Amino acid sequence: SPCLSSRIAYGTPVTIERLSTVDRGEEIMRALGFREFRVRHHDELVRLEIAPSELDRALAREVADELARRFRALGFRYVTLDLHGYRTGAMNEVLKIREP
Repeated sequence: SPCLSSRIAYGTPVTIERLSTVDRGEEIMRALGFREFRVRHHDELVRLEIAPSELDRALAREVADELARRFRALGFRYVTLDLHGYRTGAMNEVLKIREP
């Protein structure tokens, strides 16, 4: 698995607790049968990136409710699904937005 610190938003300190939360979040995703995804930690918000081929399943009411329940149990206040889907380098997109 690629470095978990790449799942934490820029400007947010990388801590053992945050890395552990991301790791547990990725375990949840695997347990629910998702194969291609990233769990992005944005402080009290988690942004789930899921492969486009798996988005429909993530949006099914019972799956969405289970994702919300499990990620809130990890301490996230907001559980979000990135409608762009999974893509490598997504955390770098903020750097492009900030360029003059």
